[in-house]
Amino acid sequence: MWAESTAGKLIMREIPILKNRIFLYLTEFFAGMSVMAVELGASRLLAPYFSSSQIVWTIIIGTIMIAMALGNIYGGRSADADPDPDRLYGRILTAAVWIAAIPVAGKYIILGISALLIFTVSTNFLIWAAFAACIVIFVFPLFLLGTVTPSLAKYSVDSLEDSGKVVGTLGAFNTVGSIIGTFVPTFLSIPAVGTSVTFLIFAGILLLLSLLYFVSGRRGAVKGAAAAALFVLCCLLGWSDSFAFWEKDLTYEGESIYNYLQVKETERSVILSTNVLFGVQSILMKEDGLTGMYYDYAMAAPLMTERDRPEECSVLILGMGTGTYAHQCRGYYGDMAIEGVEIDEKITSLAHRYFALPEDVTVTTYDGRAYLNAVEEKYDVIMVDAYQDITIPFQMSSVEFFTLVREHLNEGGVMVVNMNMRGGGEDSINRYLADTICSVFGEVYTVDVAGSTNRELFASDDPGLLENLETHRTRLADGDLAALMAAVSGNLTVYEPGSHIMTDDRAPVELLGMRMIDEVIRDEVAYYKKIYEERGVQGVIDAL
Repeated sequence: MWAESTAGKLIMREIPILKNRIFLYLTEFFAGMSVMAVELGASRLLAPYFSSSQIVWTIIIGTIMIAMALGNIYGGRSADADPDPDRLYGRILTAAVWIAAIPVAGKYIILGISALLIFTVSTNFLIWAAFAACIVIFVFPLFLLGTVTPSLAKYSVDSLEDSGKVVGTLGAFNTVGSIIGTFVPTFLSIPAVGTSVTFLIFAGILLLLSLLYFVSGRRGAVKGAAAAALFVLCCLLGWSDSFAFWEKDLTYEGESIYNYLQVKETERSVILSTNVLFGVQSILMKEDGLTGMYYDYAMAAPLMTERDRPEECSVLILGMGTGTYAHQCRGYYGDMAIEGVEIDEKITSLAHRYFALPEDVTVTTYDGRAYLNAVEEKYDVIMVDAYQDITIPFQMSSVEFFTLVREHLNEGGVMVVNMNMRGGGEDSINRYLADTICSVFGEVYTVDVAGSTNRELFASDDPGLLENLETHRTRLADGDLAALMAAVSGNLTVYEPGSHIMTDDRAPVELLGMRMIDEVIRDEVAYYKKIYEERGVQGVIDAL
């Protein structure tokens, strides 16, 4: 038999709810569930500001594992020194209040950290900013939850004879809780009620668990009442699903399984953004006309095919968004056969609700590459528009993917790829993408989109695509489109291939994208850095 800690055992005997190990196992269960829910919530909280790339996920997972490890160490030592269950459930109570406060303060902390680092960090900004945000927001509550397992082991094990069974049961409850805590936020709570309410739900579970303990022992009334009051206050202040809290009069703001979603209307357009800090993903011009964005340049692709008229082309769009490219092609070229693939079903719903996506344009909810693997149809134009800032799906950037695209093109067909964040040197993400495409297609041309950081790439095995473009553009009836196509034709550059080839086995898109983000950030903040150096913080505020 293990020597008992007299004080701890006396307390456990005084509290009826602890006489049955089931409550201790449930504590382990809900702690494990809450840890995973907070981890998934962390990814959604950070994604609108730092993207949802593998880099950000790595930071989240690494930071949380550090917090849990430190909590395990502290929890074990604390339980040995003073095996008072009050201390454990007090820590759970504190974690509950902290997690409930994340929707209230989290986004302000993220912006504050970003504003500070953007003037002091010149490289790896995303890494440092995301890491600092994780440390400040998530380490403390998860450190507290990390103390649960060793503390419960101390309270649950009475002898060496059943120690393995008890510890194993605790581990099983923790694992099952973690599994449920993984699936519920992803498939239920976040899509249904949003990230903020998800934090509040799991904070409420931890709060209720702790209150049951203290009420059962008729102790900690003041502590429990204070925590409950703070939780209620956080519910009142933190229920909003708004990430872009500085924006006014948004038409729609919400979340899906994959994205934060924002629809904003201006006098001339309706705009979809899936990321607070990185611009426009789709646009609808209320009075038709050119968008002034890369979609206009991409309309050169139907003119490059061997079809007699562009309206005869069949088009597949991988990364449909709300259908801007489909709308523009239909508007300027007539009744083209267009299909789209969009992984986010909620974006497709918004496309019909706010962006006038034609009902006869079929949109399949699927991953772009998986869709190509599943169908045999061939197309005259395939547009790849699934790249968003640093979030580039590696499976849609490799030789194997572009080979699959080529196999789904008709003879004389053209692939057009929208590449964000143009620029950079030999090691830029666009260089890697273009080199990879060149290893698959015989003809590759690029053109920079004026007034943006986008670059359009056109690829085909047809050596006559430029002649086709020249022939078709001269027949265009719309003067604005004809002028733009003339500009595209005049600025197309033959791409000279290099040796940076990405494959399914090796496609470091996140690291390459991060370098480009650093470059974009340096360019964007250079003006404000100069003001800061000359006039300090007040000068920056005045300039804003």
